[in-house]
Amino acid sequence: MKVFVSVDMEGVSGLTDAEEMRAGGRGYERGCELMTGDANAAIRAAFDAGAAEVVVTDSHGGGRNLRADLIDPRCTLVRGPYKPMRMAEGLDGTFDVALYVGYHARAGVPDGVLNHTWMGREIYNVRLNGEIAGEIRLMAAYAATLGVPVGLVAGDAAACAEAREALGGVATVAVKQGSDRYAAALVPPPRAQQMIYEGAARALAAPDGWRHGTVAAPYTLEIEWSSTAIAQSVAVVPGVKQAGTRATSFTTDDFTEIVGLLGVCATIAGEVGCTGLHYD
Repeated sequence: MKVFVSVDMEGVSGLTDAEEMRAGGRGYERGCELMTGDANAAIRAAFDAGAAEVVVTDSHGGGRNLRADLIDPRCTLVRGPYKPMRMAEGLDGTFDVALYVGYHARAGVPDGVLNHTWMGREIYNVRLNGEIAGEIRLMAAYAATLGVPVGLVAGDAAACAEAREALGGVATVAVKQGSDRYAAALVPPPRAQQMIYEGAARALAAPDGWRHGTVAAPYTLEIEWSSTAIAQSVAVVPGVKQAGTRATSFTTDDFTEIVGLLGVCATIAGEVGCTGLHYD
């Protein structure tokens, strides 16, 4: 068995503060340790379930958060910025199953801890073929185009609910219950990591519970941005059309272009947003 593990940070056990997600922020180094601990719980479960190979990708921000010195040495770690497939870098059709750890709810979910979609301030909403989509739906859809099902989603309770909405009866592990974007009732990390281990072990032992996030081609990605400046700048990318003063749209038959475009758009939006010129 070959297992892919994508690890984000906002849904990691013990974390609620945006500063803990940002390099240089208060608590960030400890946040990286907790992120690595949650990842290791899933990795250990995969090997205990008989995996011959486990590939782990650092899916948060610049991809330099998982501690290479603390990660389970049996896995292959993919890290670093500007990975072409970002949160799915390293995934291909040779994998049997994907596990998503540390995932969070999409933008606008009131009880979603640190909720957002792809970017924290620049994006209001993303729609895939007309349906509002967060990172869980987007990554599951990409995996499905490669023939890879999702076996487990671990994160906050709102993320788990979103995963079940997008993927039916997929196995989930909730490590915290949000009461606001920045507040939650937490399962302490040692117990949360044991929950992730046990949930992943059960999921990997029951392939009938794995779910494909299938979306029919052609794929249309619509992004509602926070400013007209970002929308206008993104619309310069070939194939991208402006779909309103603050929105862009892109259609393709190749989902790798959807994932790649999200990365390109995020780079553009980050540069435009950093100027502080958020026009109305």
